[in-house]
Amino acid sequence: MKKNERAGHRAKKSLGQNFLQDDNICGKIVDAIFPEADDHIIEIGPGQGALTRYLAETPCRLTVIEKDDGLADRLEAEYPGLEILRRDALEFPWATLDGPCKIIGNLPYNIGSKLIWDIVSSVRGLQRAVFMVQHEVAMRLTAKSGNKTYGGLTAWVRNFAETKYLFKVPPTVFRPRPKVDSAVVAFVPLSANRRPEDPERLSLLIKTLFQQRRKQVSTILRKQWTPEVAAWFEENAVDTRIRPENLTPEQFRSLSQRL
Repeated sequence: MKKNERAGHRAKKSLGQNFLQDDNICGKIVDAIFPEADDHIIEIGPGQGALTRYLAETPCRLTVIEKDDGLADRLEAEYPGLEILRRDALEFPWATLDGPCKIIGNLPYNIGSKLIWDIVSSVRGLQRAVFMVQHEVAMRLTAKSGNKTYGGLTAWVRNFAETKYLFKVPPTVFRPRPKVDSAVVAFVPLSANRRPEDPERLSLLIKTLFQQRRKQVSTILRKQWTPEVAAWFEENAVDTRIRPENLTPEQFRSLSQRL
């Protein structure tokens, strides 16, 4: 399908559609997933097929998840035999994915953080992921503790995967143009022994602390303060007066096991 034919689809603001137009950037994103012959690659929100075109040229098995029926119809016509799941990625049962896979996508700004939160923690067979997100989100995903951009999303994701900021993408390469920069981030899952034993408990702690991120940790946890919790701070030489952003992802995981 030629570019002028793709342009016939009107972007839907309700779905956060901004279509990537730059071939060089598309190639770089696909290269970052390291496609290999035995891979099962899942693309989220292929849209007009900017990344799909490059992925289809690799020897991997390709599945795409597209909510927009009009775009799914175009992809089906252009790539006969392509496995297309016509559904909302936010409602996809990520935990049910069977076997190893890699996941890639230009994620809509309004759902990117939620999708990443779910995917890194739910997809047991995840080998690698590469997502383009709003630049601000990319900075949060790759921030270090103690940095103002470090937040609940950072602490959660980094308990399941290592993150790497790859490169910035300007608004000029999209149609329609977003008002902010984007960036591409790579995710490499942690080994099983480095992942949280009780994700629900970790999630609760992260949300509790970052809902009051300006307060001291001991103040926020006043109602849960037990001798075991106090001992954790002493054993780990952590000042009880610190704020949530100063706890590392590993400390969040460890503390959640004491609460």
